[in-house]
Amino acid sequence: MRIAVVFDTPYTGWTAERHRKQMQDEMAGTVDVPDVEVEYQVTAALEANGHETLMIGVYDDLRVVLDACLEWKPDLVVNCAEAFRDPRNDYVFPALLDSIGVRYTGSPAQGLLVSRDKAMSKKVLAYHGIRVPGFTTFRLGETVSEAPTMPFPLIVKPLSSDASVGIAQASVVNDVASLAERVGFVHQRYQQPAIVEEFVAGRELYGGVLGTGPGLQVLPLTELVFDKEMNAPEERIATSSTKWDEPYRLRRRIRYQFARPVSAAAREQIEWICRTACRALWLCDYARIDVRLTDNDEVWVLEANANPYISEGHEFANSAEKIGLDYHQLIERIVTDAMARYANA
Repeated sequence: MRIAVVFDTPYTGWTAERHRKQMQDEMAGTVDVPDVEVEYQVTAALEANGHETLMIGVYDDLRVVLDACLEWKPDLVVNCAEAFRDPRNDYVFPALLDSIGVRYTGSPAQGLLVSRDKAMSKKVLAYHGIRVPGFTTFRLGETVSEAPTMPFPLIVKPLSSDASVGIAQASVVNDVASLAERVGFVHQRYQQPAIVEEFVAGRELYGGVLGTGPGLQVLPLTELVFDKEMNAPEERIATSSTKWDEPYRLRRRIRYQFARPVSAAAREQIEWICRTACRALWLCDYARIDVRLTDNDEVWVLEANANPYISEGHEFANSAEKIGLDYHQLIERIVTDAMARYANA
């Protein structure tokens, strides 16, 4: 097939040919980057699978997507975009592709919008019988004037950020003064509302999913494991440092791995939650549901990620490999599932 790969890029004015050169350099290791960009990994996998590809990098002008798709006429777009000027605008890519009738992989605009809004998504999930932490929100300019009805400790996050942006050890608060300070910090630093949630102590598990509807498949669970001697219960959270700073993880003895054993009842509950959440939030083709599992086997959903990181060697791809899908096969599975979804619409 003719498959275009759409992604956001920090490079202004780069052509498809310039991105291809960068892809070749990163894949060959001739440029110093922490990881090969996921859009380049995806493109290389598509080509290895026999597809003709076109890379469409977007800096600050969405017309490049329109022009390229209308001229090249792809059979499918693989949507690797994570932001447009701001990560909260990632929904504009599927919305734009829908507006011109181009098929694409991944969730539609409403799935990205609803899942990114931590308050809205929790309301939807609670309506469908999924256990979520209690929460309240503070809009920009609103201040904390009294203790919330929820018991401390609480955790404070930006309402619409992903990738653990804005989450640090200071996000867990134990009194009104520290709550007010952290809410003010989120407002000032991230220029968005703050969500204040009940802190749920327990194991942090990630359920990757592939497919849509009845054919949705829950991948083997992964877990963020904290050394109990180095990390108190309230410190066992996925901070930005935990997620992206490997030396920090080594110092604190934190690691990602396939999940340690969970009870059959908990596993069944997690799989039901993953399926129900994806349907309720309009998530398609691939997604990830982040949960906390308490000592008494209660499963609480922290958030749903409509656009998880699918880079080779990371948690989602590793889970796919555990069921027999190498990276090329994973990307082909996403393509196949997307095409089947359109065929069955």
